[in-house]
Amino acid sequence: MEKSMRYLSFIMLLMLTSASYAARQDAIFAGGCFWCMQADFDKLAGVTQTVSGYDGGTKSNPTYEIVSGHDSGYSEVVKVSYDDSKVSYSKLVDYFLHHIDPTDAAGQFCDKGPQYTSKIFYLNEAQKQQATVQLAIIKPQLKTVYTTILPSTKFYPAEEYHQDYYKKNSTRYHFYRWNCGRDAKVKEVWNVQ
Repeated sequence: MEKSMRYLSFIMLLMLTSASYAARQDAIFAGGCFWCMQADFDKLAGVTQTVSGYDGGTKSNPTYEIVSGHDSGYSEVVKVSYDDSKVSYSKLVDYFLHHIDPTDAAGQFCDKGPQYTSKIFYLNEAQKQQATVQLAIIKPQLKTVYTTILPSTKFYPAEEYHQDYYKKNSTRYHFYRWNCGRDAKVKEVWNVQ
């Protein structure tokens, strides 16, 4: 009896684990400074984890110094893990677009260069289609949209000191965000009072 109870407990644990894993999905966004993107996505209900990193290039194991060089092909990104029973991929894309300046072709806010331009890195065709729909929805509201939709080449986590920077270095982070004009520009672009 004891052996069958342990087996039943194991099966139940396995089912719960696989059910929660099945609901967990990933999405990757480039919206300028990955510190700011991580801070924004951590506030969204249904997001279970965020990781600052790099995507879009081809060289293995990029570093911050390599990505900052403007010609690596990589972007600063945030990988967003989410529970798709609580928030949809389309909602994530909409949230992303409303927390950046899609009209800036040169970068985002005070950060300029190809590593800071806004991009949606899709992981499958369904994500590509949903991102395309969300961009089509916002285009009539804005003059021009420079946010691009690209396939993820491979996500690499950024160095540890970049992870949760907004929590670990709160004063510096808030000064950087304010000095960069991120929130003021988002309000201006999206006509938020």
